[in-house]
Amino acid sequence: MTALFALTTSLLWGLADFGGGLLTRRTPALTVVVVSQAIAVAVLGAVVVATGGWSAWGPRLWFAVAAGLVGPVAMLAFYKALALGPMGVVSPLGSLGVAVPVGVGLVLGERPGLLQLAGVLVAVAGVVLAGGPQFRGAPCSGRRWSSRWSRPSASAR
Repeated sequence: MTALFALTTSLLWGLADFGGGLLTRRTPALTVVVVSQAIAVAVLGAVVVATGGWSAWGPRLWFAVAAGLVGPVAMLAFYKALALGPMGVVSPLGSLGVAVPVGVGLVLGERPGLLQLAGVLVAVAGVVLAGGPQFRGAPCSGRRWSSRWSRPSASAR
């Protein structure tokens, strides 16, 4: 059952990223984030009330509060990047956000097993492969930005 929930979450998250990226090409990113977060608060509020989750106060509540405050800012930056750059590069790089909890876990003493390390390598390889040709000419490759990535200089406008 856990795997089914994880796959469903991945599918919905990917659809939300794709839809948000398309919407921000026509609508300001701030509008997309405010509307999507308002809908999320309403749905989450209904789930919390229906399940009695509001009574689960504990020391980890503040992590959830912090995530709730940082989340919309991250979504705004992500949607703005999708509106400005190629989706084939922005989306895979955005998926590397999982490096934050993995890094914190490592700092706190957690040690992944061989299977988890293989999963991390597969994820990083997936990002590189999903970015495909858009990564050519990127600054990290040692070459200048391609014309697809660069903005016209002031003298060229």
